[in-house]
Amino acid sequence: MERESMEFDVVIVGAGPSGLATACRLAQMAQEKEQELMICVVEKGSEVGAHILSGAVFEPRAMDELFPDWKEKGAPLNTPVTGDDIYLLNSESNGIKLPGFAPPKTMHNEGNYIVSMGNICRWLAEQAEQLGVEIFPGFPAQEVLYNEDGSVGGVITGDMGLDVDGNPKDSYMPGMELKAKYTVFAEGCRGHLGKELTAKFNLSDGKSPQHYGIGFKEIWDIDPQKHQPGLVVHTAGWPLDKETGGGGYLYHAENNQVFVGIIIDLNYKNPHLSPFDEFQRYKHHPKISQYLEGGKRVSYGARAIAKGGLNSLVKMTMPGAVMVGCDAGTLNFAKIKGNHTAMKSGMIAAETIFAALAGGDEGGKDLVAYEESFKNSWVYEELYSTRNFGPAMHKFGTFWGGVFNTVDQNFFNGKLPVNFKDESLDHDQLKLASESPVINYPKPDNKLSFDKLSSVFLSNTNHEEEQPCHLKLADKDIPIKVNLQKYGEPAQLYCPAGVYEVEKTEEGDKFIINAQNCIHCKTCDIKDPSQNITWVTPEGTGGPNYPNM
Repeated sequence: MERESMEFDVVIVGAGPSGLATACRLAQMAQEKEQELMICVVEKGSEVGAHILSGAVFEPRAMDELFPDWKEKGAPLNTPVTGDDIYLLNSESNGIKLPGFAPPKTMHNEGNYIVSMGNICRWLAEQAEQLGVEIFPGFPAQEVLYNEDGSVGGVITGDMGLDVDGNPKDSYMPGMELKAKYTVFAEGCRGHLGKELTAKFNLSDGKSPQHYGIGFKEIWDIDPQKHQPGLVVHTAGWPLDKETGGGGYLYHAENNQVFVGIIIDLNYKNPHLSPFDEFQRYKHHPKISQYLEGGKRVSYGARAIAKGGLNSLVKMTMPGAVMVGCDAGTLNFAKIKGNHTAMKSGMIAAETIFAALAGGDEGGKDLVAYEESFKNSWVYEELYSTRNFGPAMHKFGTFWGGVFNTVDQNFFNGKLPVNFKDESLDHDQLKLASESPVINYPKPDNKLSFDKLSSVFLSNTNHEEEQPCHLKLADKDIPIKVNLQKYGEPAQLYCPAGVYEVEKTEEGDKFIINAQNCIHCKTCDIKDPSQNITWVTPEGTGGPNYPNM
């Protein structure tokens, strides 16, 4: 197929915090050195921020470096943290508030801000465009473009106007080749091109497998009498059982709103567990419902997070490309934060690429200098000091793992001479349905808890129905013949958007994919026990349209 092409010095895939920080830093350096640099950012969402979902308590360290005058420039960091409440929920009605010395110090949030990362990304995009960066929302990077020598040479954006069988419709428009001397992959957790590149260039050799959680978030308008701007609430324990890791949060943001959610580790064992319904139960706990009762839910979303930390961090460079942020796994799960580390990883990538291009580099090389710069940065120091956090929780459980982490962080600054590792695979942890207790979830009351479809409605998710399905099955028979028989087909439960169903027909059970419901969380790509589902980009602008998540 003949495609139009455009040439750039640097193409960046993804307009999240890591991709936009990369673009801004590159453009800043080009401006400082009076060097012309063609920089392009492609974003699959309908606009910058449309697909951004994060808690989020934001540590401004990287922002301080990137834009020291961010306050004067109007960055949307408006709600400083005023307090940290951490609870151990020991039942559906009881909870113990932990004293300040008990949790790991990584959970403390002095100097941080409660923010909408969607709005921060919109602001970063404005700064990038003012610096001369070209940003193309609604253009998903569908394929990696390789040079003849096998190095990465850019990306190909997705074709538009194909029918369900992949045939061109009247509105057909082929994707474009965006060629680059260097390409930066900043797709976020479980990026589908990052997954391809990791396999092709063996980027995870010698590393522990990546570990994941699914994070839920809702925004609520609450009674001003109950609103405490800047209050951060974190919880451990109920509703999750002892075999299921994770924890909940509730952040008091600006404008009488709270952000409430839960993160559930995707190495859970019971195939009857529904992460969505665990979240709905969570909101009924008195420590949480006291803020939500009488309020109104205004937004909903979910997204997988990469929580393996340093042990699972892939090699971040390959010929012609660099992988940054959650695509590579830079999130610091001990802090439950990844935006500052993602931004810094992108800034280091920008400085490395600029130094190469300024020195006459024509592209296509493996920028090994990046690894050295990364290891000499505060990001590496931070990830190294928390390297045992996740493995300790998996090894000893939530309580004793928490005790170890408190001792390690609070008394030894993460320097205890031990290196725990978790070599298990998240998708390989499910027990058989017949050997697992069935969980009977209460029906939603439509006041604090809700069903999936009404929740998906609040995510403003939309896909053109007449297009190829972007959820690819390697074997169409596995969902019924294997997953249903062994695990009750857990895709019906682990998907937070009602994408997957098993329908009983006269001919037998039938596996249904409601791809138009997909909110791009990537959980199916991660948790499917047969690793039979691959998530790829749909047509441009498809997916959620989050207003200020």
